[in-house]
Order: sequence, then C-alpha cells, then structure tokens
Amino acid sequence: MTDIKQVAVISNKVIAEVEKAIIGKHDLIRTVMTAILADGHILLEDFPGLGKTLLANTFATALGIKFKRIQFTPDLLPGDITGGYIFNRASSQFELRKGPLFANIVLADEINRASPKTQSALLEAMQEHQVTLEGETMRLPQPFIVMATQNPIEYEGTFPLPEAQLDRFMIKVSVGYPSAEEEQEILRRRQARRQERVDLNAVTTAAELQQLRDAVETVFVDPDMQKYMVDLVTATRRDSRVAVGASPRGSLALLKLARAWAALDGREYVLPDDIKTFAHPALMHRIILEPDLWMKRNAARDVINTITKTVPVPVIEGA
Repeated sequence: MTDIKQVAVISNKVIAEVEKAIIGKHDLIRTVMTAILADGHILLEDFPGLGKTLLANTFATALGIKFKRIQFTPDLLPGDITGGYIFNRASSQFELRKGPLFANIVLADEINRASPKTQSALLEAMQEHQVTLEGETMRLPQPFIVMATQNPIEYEGTFPLPEAQLDRFMIKVSVGYPSAEEEQEILRRRQARRQERVDLNAVTTAAELQQLRDAVETVFVDPDMQKYMVDLVTATRRDSRVAVGASPRGSLALLKLARAWAALDGREYVLPDDIKTFAHPALMHRIILEPDLWMKRNAARDVINTITKTVPVPVIEGA
C-alpha cells in the first residue's frame, strides 16, 4: 500500500517532469497536482497563449494517462462530446462510438464558447463520473479529470458558465505571464531542442495514481481544522458584498485540497496554512457578488482576502 512519503516522492517527480515543458510556474503546477490528487476538476482562466492547453497535455503525459482535447464552439452538440450510437450498414446494427469524454484527462478548451445545452453534457460526467446514452449508463475511465479553459476578456459569442457547473470545478486558477527571464528561458529551451515537442516520460500509471489518491484519504484532519474550513465558507454567506455564498461543496473542496497539499509535503496531518493556501482557488468562483460589484475588478478576491484575515485561525497546541 502506498504511504504518504511515497505520495510526496512520486508527486514531486511528476511536477519535475511537467516543469520540463512549463517554465517558471512551480506554484501553479503544484496546485494543479494537488487538485488531481484530490480528485477534482480544474478551471484555467487566462489570456490566450499562456500554456493552458500545454499544461493539461503535459500532466497527462507525465501521469501516464489518456488525454483528449475538445475545442468548444457554438455549434458543438452534446453528442460530439459524449458519443452516441451509429447505424452500421454492414452489420445492420447500431454501434456505440464513444466520444472524447472517455479519457482520463479531458481538456475542455474555451468551454464558455459552447451553448448551455452542450455545457450541461459535462455535468453528469463531472459529478458522477459516468455518461448516460440512450438510457444506458456507462462509467468513465478512472481517474477522470476535466481541465477547462476560458478567456477572461473576450465575451462576444460566449455563454458564461452557470453557477451549478462552476461549483463542480474544485479550483479556478490563472496561469499568468512569465517574467522576462522565464520567457527568455522558454526561447532558449525551444532553440536547444530543435523541435516543437517536449520529450517527457511517464512517471505513473492510472492504477498508481489511484493508489496515491487512496493514500491521501488517510491524512488526518483535526476537528479544529474542520471547523476552520466551515468558518471560512460560512463567512462567505454572511459578507454583505456577497449575494450567494459558497455551498458545502466549497467546504469539501477545502478538505480534499488541504489533505492533498499536506501529502505533497509528506505530512500525515493538515495545518491551517494548508487550508488558507486554497481559500482563493477553491472559493472565489463559488460566490456570487451583489450586482453593484459585478463590474469591479478583483471584488471577489477582496472578499476572500477579508475573510481569511478576519476568521480566527485555530492554534495547534505544542506547535
């Protein structure tokens, strides 16, 4: 059975492999790895050309699992994602053709460009890890992770994700621009390898990744830490700037992420800092602000900042 120390060793090997392709984004890569260990879906919101697609593809390669990419467009239909039954003239029978959803990591590229009907085709898959076609329910491959991308500045021809779907993403993160030095390193490495592709090695398999997740489930969470998570989420519902606060799914996200983050450090217990680390990525997309703040930049971030500063942090005796 995999123990916590092995989780840290193997996970950091995966991170090192991903960093061969993604330059200068150690914190982001570590956060994404944490969400994968926590069995969560990831929403990447940032400008084009910052490596969102590359990040998803690279993680799939390093983890040794199957990757599929779906380019979301306004004319995309639910059947284009889930697949369906096609009539075979030769055999005079309907045959199932599975869609790109039947993979371990599915990249939903520019997810907000598809219609709500098509977006909703992901809901059952993201929550239940299954797809229903013609009344037949089929399990998706395990592990199953959706990494979705969206552009924060281009809204023409897009359909904003409904709150029910946003809530199913465990974290929402941004990639951000590289520094000048990091961007020059990107150019240096591209010139040195003389090809577009970055050669990567698989560190784990799907079965080994499941063992890592099982080990994360053994990380101890003190009742005081549980109360701290609940207090943070409850505070989002009481803030006067918030119309709708985070749901209990936000508390569960903090629990899963904090345990996975502790395991990445090789610890068998959760600290308050593990929880605070994920207050922003786990809660910001789960709150709905009052209408007068909808156009205010960083308003949701300000709300979470206030909450993390005002909610009392539990003290660990003997620390």
